[in-house]
Amino acid sequence: MSNAAWMRGSADPPPPKDVDTTTPSFARVYDYFLGGKDNFEVDRAVGDKVLALVPEASVVAQGNRTAIERAVRYLAGEVGIDQFVDIGSGLPTTSNVHQFATAVNPRAHVVYVDNDPIVLAHGRALLAEDGVATVIQADLLQPEKIFESPELRALIDLSRPVAIILAAIIHHVPDEQDPRAVVRRLHDFVAPGSHFVLTHLHDSGDDPSLNEAKRLIQRDLGGSIFRSPEQIRSFLDGLEILEPGVVPVTAWRPNGPSGELEHPLHTQMVAALARRN
Repeated sequence: MSNAAWMRGSADPPPPKDVDTTTPSFARVYDYFLGGKDNFEVDRAVGDKVLALVPEASVVAQGNRTAIERAVRYLAGEVGIDQFVDIGSGLPTTSNVHQFATAVNPRAHVVYVDNDPIVLAHGRALLAEDGVATVIQADLLQPEKIFESPELRALIDLSRPVAIILAAIIHHVPDEQDPRAVVRRLHDFVAPGSHFVLTHLHDSGDDPSLNEAKRLIQRDLGGSIFRSPEQIRSFLDGLEILEPGVVPVTAWRPNGPSGELEHPLHTQMVAALARRN
């Protein structure tokens, strides 16, 4: 059975109010690749086009999720951070940041932030752990609205270190909007000792067969931009990048041998963890 076949569900449920189901959403296509149910035919159509070009494309989404889990568990466990703000969080799935965090630190709190109304509509229904996690609708480009939100302030004490999750979001910020400055503005809202988790689409330049899939993603999914390692590293300027640096998602502190989860497509997504000193 193909990836597309096993991930497709039955007829779509009625969409939440004010949700546009005529335009594909990156969050919903990502949900589709993870095997979720919160996506619509327009999203699956784009996902199927990508899968037709690169049948293993869903491993990028899965590898990204694995890197996030490792980073969150490390921060909640070894570092002792109990506050997480996941910006550009996408749709809640079967494995979420608050579940990763509370598994090793029961005191952890998580605020999910996204500007897609479907994330707000589905997230509040699915995040049933009262007092542990919430979701707010806000935009990465307006950080003051994120950090001044009463819902965020109810769970997050900004006088203490917090972990900012920027997973698969900065590659949607075009160069003309200065993504380096976008990330740098976030520094001003968090205390020293805070950490930043970043994952980003990576232009490895080593597989021309992926070029058509890249063009499709860039055209249909919000201008997703594949950037060089140097460009991605520059988004963490002013922070201390921790070991092992900016590396493919499956090479970021793997649980087993470094090549255990390697797949050629994993070079198309990299991960990094950095600390504000």
